[in-house]
Amino acid sequence: MAHAAEARWLLFSLLQLGLVFGAWSGAEAAARHGGARKPNVVLILTDDQDVYLGGMTPLKKTNALIAEKGITFSNAYVPSALCCPSRASILTGKYPHNHHVVNNTLEGNCSSKSWQKIQEPYTFPAILRSMCGYQTFFAGKYLNEYGAEDAGGIGHVPPGWSFWYALEKNSKYYNYTLSINGKARKHGENYSVDYLTDVLANMSLDFLEYKSNFEPFFMMIATPAPHSPWVAAPQYTKSFENVSAPRNSNFNIHGKDKHWLIRQAKTPMTNSSIQFLDDAFRKRWQTLLSVDDMVEKLVKRLEFHGELDNTYIFYTSDNGFHTGQFSLPIDKRQLYEFDIKVPLLVRGPGVKPNQTNEMLVANIDLGPTILDIAGYDLNKTQMDGMSLLPLLRGDVNITWRSDVLVEYQGEGHNSSDPTCPALGPGVTHCFPDCVCEDAYNNTYACVRTLSSSWDLQYCEFDDREVFVEVYNLTADPHQITNIAKTIDQEILEKMNYRLMMLQSCSGATCRTPGVFDPGYKFNPHLMFSNHGIQTRRLFTRSL
Repeated sequence: MAHAAEARWLLFSLLQLGLVFGAWSGAEAAARHGGARKPNVVLILTDDQDVYLGGMTPLKKTNALIAEKGITFSNAYVPSALCCPSRASILTGKYPHNHHVVNNTLEGNCSSKSWQKIQEPYTFPAILRSMCGYQTFFAGKYLNEYGAEDAGGIGHVPPGWSFWYALEKNSKYYNYTLSINGKARKHGENYSVDYLTDVLANMSLDFLEYKSNFEPFFMMIATPAPHSPWVAAPQYTKSFENVSAPRNSNFNIHGKDKHWLIRQAKTPMTNSSIQFLDDAFRKRWQTLLSVDDMVEKLVKRLEFHGELDNTYIFYTSDNGFHTGQFSLPIDKRQLYEFDIKVPLLVRGPGVKPNQTNEMLVANIDLGPTILDIAGYDLNKTQMDGMSLLPLLRGDVNITWRSDVLVEYQGEGHNSSDPTCPALGPGVTHCFPDCVCEDAYNNTYACVRTLSSSWDLQYCEFDDREVFVEVYNLTADPHQITNIAKTIDQEILEKMNYRLMMLQSCSGATCRTPGVFDPGYKFNPHLMFSNHGIQTRRLFTRSL
């Protein structure tokens, strides 16, 4: 009965939007789009799902239905390991220094009036709808401050969405408010009608049932899982009882030779912290089981309607997560692999099954890829990313990037936390034992390089130390040893120069040859010592 009620509500909404019968006849649609209908696209976005610590392990159905039927990108990164900047990068195809969303606050441009005015009209869903004739469906978490009263409340529906079913603010599983085409709808805590992952699944299935058959469609489904508060569906609360967070070589060790925020962590961690992070690890996996069910339902419904063979399905996350690495209990927003590396699986027309691709890709590539699938001229965009379509098709002799930029501006204010005065000003997201996960000067930029000769990460901090971290991931995959003081000086100079270039790049200049590409050009007069991070700001602070 509950599901039928949801279906009736959606049917009514879709009728209002003109999607059931369409704005055009089939002949008109075909004429506008040049004959055969374009491929459909489904983007499933999870929240805080790592790949480094086994985040894909619980998703047996997803692995079988997407990874085994398509391609797994084993080196997929986010340009900022935090929800709002990362999601803004997905939507715009831009690095944070170009979309100016720097953290999860309105002040950090997260769903602000400035974001709505300057960036939202040019997101890839807006282009899909206005220029490519796609019907577009959004369900789930949009941006962390979406629905804030100072930014238009939940009455604001971003341009480009035919159907809008968005969560107010941050991830929840129960007791939340949704914007249904700009109108509030509150949910309580009855599992059968309110558990958000299942609600998103049901609304997505209903969309597939009632959508127009005259237009291709794009669906973006952004689940709360596995973000805190980690509330599993009742049938999964006993799952993984014997599972603990992985005790890999960087678990519960002191982060020596790392920036001050890592060095301040207490080592060894307290028993209570370890128990807490183990519990969080289990609960995160439990919440993902409902996502796994959702993926299965979506694939089956697409197959039932004869749409599966003409639909690309992307599965990814907005950032990674850590549980005990370098004695940091739980969070993201650090520069290391566990926080910046994410799953990326794709199946679809022309994608051969059971593939693994090792090319360096980033979530800024999703928008260009989906527009490319839709046949849109990417030269008309200002996007920083690259289309993955040639990789999906298995094209040969592809020229591909060898580096990506990672940048983050710390949250917090230049004042001390009264509970942790010894840590100085600006710390935030602190645990009871004063292990803090962020600070206003946890502000950094990195070049992540992957080529035939190097698997390297180079990072600079905007802090009093002007701290530098460098890791050779071939020899040190867990990033334990910072080699900034021992690596060849010429490499440091080149990486510093490349970082400076990427931090000021836009569009095509973000795709120029990296340090280890044959076409890379380096001006030796730009010395490392004279062009440190103090001479440039990572981001525009006044938005």
